[in-house]
Amino acid sequence: MGENYLHGTIKPEEAGIAMMMKDLYTNFNSPLTNETLCAWHDMLFNGRTDLERGQYRTSNDEMRVVSGRIDKPKIHFIAPPAFKIQKEMDQFISWFNRTAPGGKEQLSPLIRAGIAHLYFVTIHPFEDGNGRISRALTEKALSQNLGKPTLVALSSTISDKKKDYYTILELQNKNNQITPWLFYFGKTVIEAQKQTIKLVDFVIAKAKFFDAYGALLNPRQKKAVLRIFKEGPKGFSGGFSAKNYISIVKTTSATATRDLKDLVNKEIFSKTGKLKSTRYELDLKPFYPTISIDSAEKKQTNLTKK
Repeated sequence: MGENYLHGTIKPEEAGIAMMMKDLYTNFNSPLTNETLCAWHDMLFNGRTDLERGQYRTSNDEMRVVSGRIDKPKIHFIAPPAFKIQKEMDQFISWFNRTAPGGKEQLSPLIRAGIAHLYFVTIHPFEDGNGRISRALTEKALSQNLGKPTLVALSSTISDKKKDYYTILELQNKNNQITPWLFYFGKTVIEAQKQTIKLVDFVIAKAKFFDAYGALLNPRQKKAVLRIFKEGPKGFSGGFSAKNYISIVKTTSATATRDLKDLVNKEIFSKTGKLKSTRYELDLKPFYPTISIDSAEKKQTNLTKK
């Protein structure tokens, strides 16, 4: 189905995810089909030859969803056997389309998206990639209800608390009561939306930062700054030190000291701590929106109290 797009220096798997999401956002309002899901799977594993790409699993081996150590895995549930997959997926797709806006059994956005996610991963139709495709289905469901593509950082939000995700999945598969899952899912989607807004603000701040300071950075400083930005809104894990700078730009201690002092003097970096505990942080405050999500929420809370 797909082609082995390399997109320059972008890894095939990253290009595959981009292709899948482009298709999702372009065709979010179209009905779901088996062909759509298989095409997503083919895109997702762009360049891979070690698994069944673009088709539901066919192996008779038992499909288990596990976590933990390889030598001591924790089994969360066992998926339906391969010979039942097509029937299960036909029923799932029919349900998904019936519950869409304008469908015969229309559901509210979060409930529909939450059920779709759980329903799909429980069938576990593909050899690999079921979690990523279930999150894409979540975005499709939400986009259909909103009437436009929606950006939700669901994958990263779940990854931040992956243990909670697997715990609630395991509990859900021990009974037929779906309310705890929907409660968890709703909170996670809301948190993911907040993270998305923070990420968008961060990307805008990054662009404004380079507009303001790009010409003031030497090649070493620019390389270090780009590496810090790569960490995203959460910042550099453990704080950014002179040792990090030396390692990233491959320079001497004396040069690193001069470069870092220059960045602090230009107020590009702020400095905290002393000696080995010294850490540096990009000062992005001037480039962020005046009212952040957190400050807006605090204002709402204060108004509610009044």
